[in-house]
Amino acid sequence: MSTLARIVELGHSFQAAKTLLSAVELGVFTALADGPLDAQALRERIGIGRRGAVDFFDTLVAIGLIDRDSGGHYTNTPDADLYLDRKKPTYVGGLFEFLNSRHFAAWTSLTEALRGNGPEKTGGSGHYPALYTDPAMLDAFAKGMTGGSRLVAPAMVKEFPWRDYQTIVDIGTAEGCLPVEIARAYPHLRGSGFDLPTLKPLFDNYIESHGLSGRLQFCSGDFFQDSLPAADVLIMGRILHNWDLPTKQMLLRKAYEALPAGGALIVYERLIDDERRTATAALTMSLHMLIMTAGGFAFTASDCVRWMRETGFDDLRIMPLAAAYSMIVGIKRA
Repeated sequence: MSTLARIVELGHSFQAAKTLLSAVELGVFTALADGPLDAQALRERIGIGRRGAVDFFDTLVAIGLIDRDSGGHYTNTPDADLYLDRKKPTYVGGLFEFLNSRHFAAWTSLTEALRGNGPEKTGGSGHYPALYTDPAMLDAFAKGMTGGSRLVAPAMVKEFPWRDYQTIVDIGTAEGCLPVEIARAYPHLRGSGFDLPTLKPLFDNYIESHGLSGRLQFCSGDFFQDSLPAADVLIMGRILHNWDLPTKQMLLRKAYEALPAGGALIVYERLIDDERRTATAALTMSLHMLIMTAGGFAFTASDCVRWMRETGFDDLRIMPLAAAYSMIVGIKRA
């Protein structure tokens, strides 16, 4: 592909992305999980009009999310069936539902944010207050966080020596997906999810649905106002990028204070590469913070290692996870 063709393709890439987001919203993959459907049956199942339906379905074929046989019947691809069927425990579509309902429209304001008319100038505090006061929005947010956590959970379960620890706390836990996946893999672990009180019913329902109420509990709190709960391992996933540097440093200090000697902090994020040339997902996340927050920004692994070392953490390690995420592990000095 020529350079010009790649540029043109990039300029149109939002169209394929919105096709995926609308397909998740409409439940295309959930409908097809029950078996093949022709265009008429599928459009009736998901409730869309005749005009555009076949183009919509065939676009999903072209981008590799569903298949069509010679008789005109559509089926899910294996990955779409596994990850985009709402009825399966492996569903990550909550993330796409949240991107569709909140992030897609917000990005139309990127130009204004770059001109300096973002939340820091308008006096807004970003999207978080609204999220925590609207029950429907909060539910969508929590399910979005679950979808994101499922991307990294298998790698985190594998890459960290959980057998050496007894207790964990997930900071900003939402529904508690990450501690659930870790606890399922390591039956000796006990712990909690820490988040604002409004998340407790969602957390409790999710934990109960996985049969882990006896080992994982909800801990209510506000990490701006309260100390963090004590545990052998604290997890701070997709938290730090939301805030300005003084707040990032404050949260790291609180984590250090909550850990016992020899305890571990895990920070996982989409990290910008040190040369700032290749980490597209992390760089666009930083632009998203420009749009949505008063001071948040993404950062490099070197940045985070430096902040953690300045806080007092030793034995700092950087490990890749999945979907462009990496984790940085630091140990509290004995």
